[in-house]
Amino acid sequence: MQKTVAIIQLEQSRRDIKRFLSVPYAIYRNDPNWVAPLQIDRISLLLPSNPFFEHADIAFWIATRGGQDVGTIAAIVDDNYNAFHHEKAAFFGFFECINDAAVARALLDVVLAWAQQQGATHVLGPMNPSTNEECGLLVEGFSGPPTLMMPYNPPYYAQLLETGGFTKAKDLLAFYVDVAACPLDRLARIADRTLQRHTELKLQPVTRKTMAADLAKIKTVYNSAWEANWGFVPMTAAEIDFMAARLKPLFREGLVWYAEWNGSPVGFLLALPDYNIALKHLHGKLISKGIVRALPYLAGWRVPPRCRVVTLGVTKEYRNRGIEAAMLAQGFTYGMRMGITEAEASWVLEDNTVMCRMMEFFGGRVYRRYRIYGCKL
Repeated sequence: MQKTVAIIQLEQSRRDIKRFLSVPYAIYRNDPNWVAPLQIDRISLLLPSNPFFEHADIAFWIATRGGQDVGTIAAIVDDNYNAFHHEKAAFFGFFECINDAAVARALLDVVLAWAQQQGATHVLGPMNPSTNEECGLLVEGFSGPPTLMMPYNPPYYAQLLETGGFTKAKDLLAFYVDVAACPLDRLARIADRTLQRHTELKLQPVTRKTMAADLAKIKTVYNSAWEANWGFVPMTAAEIDFMAARLKPLFREGLVWYAEWNGSPVGFLLALPDYNIALKHLHGKLISKGIVRALPYLAGWRVPPRCRVVTLGVTKEYRNRGIEAAMLAQGFTYGMRMGITEAEASWVLEDNTVMCRMMEFFGGRVYRRYRIYGCKL
């Protein structure tokens, strides 16, 4: 006899969040590719102290069956997203589930009911909890562990969502780049030609000494360079500060650049070493047996051989001048000098033809695909 699925709503408290975040460990117990996110970071992301929740509401549920926690889901309404896009959308996120359609359907149904109560007309996801964080469901490219701050899930999740009434809204692409195959002299010429052609342009590396001052310049670029992108939502100053504080321990000089035109910031590149190579050994906890293997990377004694290009953009009026390619060339050049041999550029909208062509120019190929699903209410 099939045991009944119970759906329990949790509080946005540290205790309940810890329970919520513990469920994936059982689901991925035998999956060699899963990298447990650092619990301390994921808890800070979900607590009310995150500035995101100054303009967003979230609800958490856990699915239990036979006394076991077998799935999780969250529902989110972001007022800033809806105001920016003139929509009445809700998100779902943090979806984890055993391979059971009944459990998945119960989790999805509770989100749809909650979203309807909030006045939403449709639901999008996974968003964990927004497009400025991890988002999308992995639907192609299960051959290895995810890169830093990219989602991972079993292949059967797609079928669970589709059986639950969700359909494709948009695909996000991840490009693989063999950095070691990119000739240094060619990359240097790309940057030099752009700078010679546009004497008003300067490319500036972000350093630890200049980070505080540079952050103010980056804030002005971030919310204007991507404003036309599908799903984009501007970040408040407090959210950017919160994100910067979380990323600071991962920062490496030479991988983060901004572009100035006559002294005004117009572009930004953020790349980070793929510290998932180290985090894989920690199982979500800094104090663990795996610290011995992770410490050389976390302490800065070694640099992971792979990096992730997280963000690359230029404000609208300064596009098509080679600025993006010049910043990327600088980042790859410095990356190779520190021992990085491969990179992932993620994510790129499937219909962003300009960025897709640029990644192909650098030898990139699509090797993973993530999907945002939608459901009308």
